[in-house]
Amino acid sequence: MDALLPVLKSHPGPSVLVCSLLFRVVHQLLQRLPVPKVVKQNELHSWKWRNLSVSMVHSLLTGAWALICVVVWPETLRNLHSYHTPLSYLLVCVSTGYFVQDAGDIILTGHARASWEFLLHHALVIWCFLYTLYTEIYVAGAVVALFVEVNSVTLHMRLMLKLAGAQSSSVYYINKFANLLTYVAFRLSTQFYLTWYIVHNYTWLDHGGYFLVSMMVMNIMILIYFYRLLRADFFSRSKSSMGQNGTHNNNSQKFLSD
Repeated sequence: MDALLPVLKSHPGPSVLVCSLLFRVVHQLLQRLPVPKVVKQNELHSWKWRNLSVSMVHSLLTGAWALICVVVWPETLRNLHSYHTPLSYLLVCVSTGYFVQDAGDIILTGHARASWEFLLHHALVIWCFLYTLYTEIYVAGAVVALFVEVNSVTLHMRLMLKLAGAQSSSVYYINKFANLLTYVAFRLSTQFYLTWYIVHNYTWLDHGGYFLVSMMVMNIMILIYFYRLLRADFFSRSKSSMGQNGTHNNNSQKFLSD
């Protein structure tokens, strides 16, 4: 790892592209796995299933990786500005590669217009992470931000079960409560902590204004989709409401998978 780090830091852009290509290879390999018959019957659902499958791999990998970084090196949580380790730097590089790959998948498959808000989200993340990789500051902040991927695992599971028509299954019932718990514990709490850190240390942070604005935009998006999630899974009153927040609503579904 110590030998790899100088290479990554000397060529962060190409390193991200390599990671992006690796996720594309994962995308191709996952296509060999069996897909529910009901998903195969719809071209859009087939694309969403493949896209979510890659997202699931990213979330399982980076969510666990981020938690390990904080458990092994607690300073990561305290010093978001300047602390980092070789493993945390590599994590940010790998995750940036995924977001580049996913943005490319959305654009190249013709889903950019329907997924514009998710491309905005990806653009903000990619820009912030690239800034981190090139300047070698806020690496710890990026690692903490990836705590949200723990929640993304249950979000991906939720959407894949919906695509497979399994909303009435016991797995979906258990997952929706796990999803609610992880959304609060790992997504909302993480965003609150990052926002608090920027505001509390705003006077001396590098480019604090940009990161604060970026964080506020993400906060608004996350709160909106938290409301949609609650309305869909816990306060649904009619089939039309479910349709508005379920598999027929491409935008809300796709964002919740990020």
